[in-house]
Amino acid sequence: MKRGDLLIITIVVAVALMFLVPRWLPENESEKSHMVPLTADITVDGELYRTVTLTKEEQIFDIDTTRGHNIIKVHDYGIEMVDADCADKVCITSFGFITKSKQSIICLPHRVMVEINGIQDVGDEPDAVVQ
Repeated sequence: MKRGDLLIITIVVAVALMFLVPRWLPENESEKSHMVPLTADITVDGELYRTVTLTKEEQIFDIDTTRGHNIIKVHDYGIEMVDADCADKVCITSFGFITKSKQSIICLPHRVMVEINGIQDVGDEPDAVVQ
């Protein structure tokens, strides 16, 4: 190997490290504190039942309707349906734990819908709107 080859290899490795090292550094907590907390709207039969803030702490909500019973759990800045007494239980198995804006959980037999709203970060907004 010539001297010029070693110089090129050294420059390429240095540039690669400049891009990789910031990924290993811990995230700045001050950036997270500026995020707007997400909320979730729980609707029953098309009417707003409750609006909850998605927090790290665990919160459990029981929803009793004439059609059935659902249990919703908020934890780790997300929400999930943990129990329902409907026959198919699609709301539990298919939707799972949701954490992003515009995601939803729907229990058709009980007519219960959980939808996350709010802006999570800049990446969730559309780039442009064409009219």
